[in-house]
Amino acid sequence: MFETIILMLDATIRVATPLILAALAGMFSERSGVVNIALEGKLLSAAFAGAATAHITGSAWAGLCAGIFISVLLALLHGFASITHKGDQVVSGMAINILAAGLTITLGRYWFSQGGQTPALSGDARFAPLTLPGADAVKDTPVIGLLYSELISGHSVIEYLAFFIVPLSWYLLFKTRFGLRLRAVGESPSAVDTAGISVIGMRYSAMVICGILVGLGGVYLSVGQTAQFLPNMSAGKGYMALAALIFGKWRPFNALAACLLFGFLDALAIRLQGASIGGIVIPVQAIEALPYVLTVFLLAGFIGKAIAPKAIGVPYTKERE
Repeated sequence: MFETIILMLDATIRVATPLILAALAGMFSERSGVVNIALEGKLLSAAFAGAATAHITGSAWAGLCAGIFISVLLALLHGFASITHKGDQVVSGMAINILAAGLTITLGRYWFSQGGQTPALSGDARFAPLTLPGADAVKDTPVIGLLYSELISGHSVIEYLAFFIVPLSWYLLFKTRFGLRLRAVGESPSAVDTAGISVIGMRYSAMVICGILVGLGGVYLSVGQTAQFLPNMSAGKGYMALAALIFGKWRPFNALAACLLFGFLDALAIRLQGASIGGIVIPVQAIEALPYVLTVFLLAGFIGKAIAPKAIGVPYTKERE
């Protein structure tokens, strides 16, 4: 039973990593007042760009740079439509999602002729699990060996980075002048503008940070976790990250807890496939839908009132003097 629990927690970390990075990305964007429903499209685009570049160059790090670049580019496109031109933020976000879903499959078929997939990655072209010092030596030690060698060790560099970014995001958002200004832009942009701070500049800064973080998550999906790009492999993770962000009330550690919960439910669904109750085999589709159904119930009844930033979704127009 202990080994089963450890393996479940290990799977939870792997599944939750892209959710954590996407949720933090959405937090910076929405704290600045920009609704970011485009997380799904950015995840998918970064996953494709990362896998394609890693395959061509043979370097996972080159794939990481390409994925982040594409994600930041899409974030700036979203900002150009919704910040500069004051367009509807939800519509521009959905446009990016639709563009990413179609374009990644089309380019994948054209470049690799594998039905939208990229060739499998191996060697230096993927982020392999890291074995921490002493993990092999203590592997057979009761309790501690399994905890260290299986749960703490054996993850890719992006997984470790994701958990490091959570406290870093908290510090940046709540303990720095930049974070104070960013939060103020999401609450009262007119007051920030009156103080001589550029509302547009702050919002674009948030979009760049958002692009970097969600790019990391997308590259992890293809270059780290799956070692290959698959059509629509984000599978709603961008939307689940938004749900985790709301569940966590736009705070880093709360969002982390929500992502781990959703990751655990997803890992549980994978382990329950083929399970039966009273001799009746549970349909695979019902098991796969479990994380999404429980997400809806959790959001509907257990988080209480989640108060979003006051200026979220509202384009800012500078008052004429």
